[in-house]
Amino acid sequence: MLEYLRNAAEKTWAKILMFILIFSFVGWGAAEWIFGSATRDMTLIHVGNADISVQQFANEKSNVLSGMSKEEQRAAYTDSAKAAALTQSVMSSLTMKQLALNRAKDLGYFVSDKRIADEIRSYPQFQNQGKFEPWLFDMVLQRSGMTEQDFANSLRRDILRQLAIGVMTVPVAVPQFAVDAFYNGRYAKREIKYATVKFNDFKVSEPTTEQLKAYYAQNPKVIPEKRSVSYVFVAADMNKPDKYDAGFKKAQLVEDMIISGSSMQEAADKYKIKFVQVPAFARNEKISDKVLSDGLTDKVFAMNTGMESELLELKDGFAILRVDDIIAEHNASFESVQKDLVSGWKKSEQRKNAYVLANEKLVDLNTGKDLKDVKSVIVSRTEGASISVLNAAFANHDGTNALVEDTNAFYVVHINKNVAPKSDDKKKQDIRKELQGMSGHYVSDDYGQFLKRKYPVKINQKNYDRFIAK
Repeated sequence: MLEYLRNAAEKTWAKILMFILIFSFVGWGAAEWIFGSATRDMTLIHVGNADISVQQFANEKSNVLSGMSKEEQRAAYTDSAKAAALTQSVMSSLTMKQLALNRAKDLGYFVSDKRIADEIRSYPQFQNQGKFEPWLFDMVLQRSGMTEQDFANSLRRDILRQLAIGVMTVPVAVPQFAVDAFYNGRYAKREIKYATVKFNDFKVSEPTTEQLKAYYAQNPKVIPEKRSVSYVFVAADMNKPDKYDAGFKKAQLVEDMIISGSSMQEAADKYKIKFVQVPAFARNEKISDKVLSDGLTDKVFAMNTGMESELLELKDGFAILRVDDIIAEHNASFESVQKDLVSGWKKSEQRKNAYVLANEKLVDLNTGKDLKDVKSVIVSRTEGASISVLNAAFANHDGTNALVEDTNAFYVVHINKNVAPKSDDKKKQDIRKELQGMSGHYVSDDYGQFLKRKYPVKINQKNYDRFIAK
């Protein structure tokens, strides 16, 4: 066969065919090399007619990370929830900035070079004894890796955004009637009277097994899902580059050994690192193991049985996790909780008896009969009675009768009248500021929604999945 191919290669038709094939491959590669980067769409977010690139996202994320502490930076890399929150925050910030720029452009706003120059001269970082120094300006630019034009363009964009959204910073006028209504609603009091029917005023006998089973059928004890975990841990001083590199190399060797089929115990023995088996625990259960932080606990409960994690970078070393077993959520057996059910059953029976008596009292109150053991009080929204009674007092109109349930009692409540508060100018002024802030948020949110309608925002899902969500 090989001899036949060698002989055929000398023929003219074979040479022509090989030339065509070689030219096709070379042409394909050259086209990719010449045009690939130019034609590839690197847009991450479309904002109206403007685009935000993957590189802009990366730059903005780097700026945000540089302003974080080392602990916050580490959490952003190791905690999936915090990493996702950071990504969304950066994307939202970039989007809002571009929305403002789009609006400024449509409104015809313009920032002159003189305005830019004046702004630069006013920066304290570029001044020496209150006077602008060009050498300070150049030094700061060199440290930041920006050119003079880059800085000017960035400053111009910031000014345009402020022009577009600056109106949102103006305090919203709040009418006096709104202040008065809010003040009266917050500080008014209620004059009420109420009777208390306590659960423990009623005596009940010991329950039978059948009664407890019926009660447990309505009130089962659910055992949450639990997982047992194993992990290997390579300790390293993460703040020292040489120690970090040495720990990372060892962790990679451990990872390679596990991937090749060795057990975690074997890898730990060979490289003299920590191997730990953690007994089954629930997601919200407090455990003493220091490595399994809250972030890693979330990761554990996202894995399948026998599944091993990637190499994880922690605050004091590297780890690889494995879920050994999953105990699914289930109801505890009746026999295991039977003794614990007695108190719950008794309280349930007491509640039933208390409810019957409280309803009788409510009927008497509604038909105009006087209640016994009535307490008359004036209450505020936070003081004077139990929270459940206060909520009922301010949720109903004057003259209303209500049956209110609390943890250990029922209350039969009559709301007599509203008691207006005394005027307090200081409190009203505080309320005015509070309402201005609330109104400002409402206006800003509404303006933001207007901008999104005006300049539709669309995520390039392909690039998001390729560069951001990986």
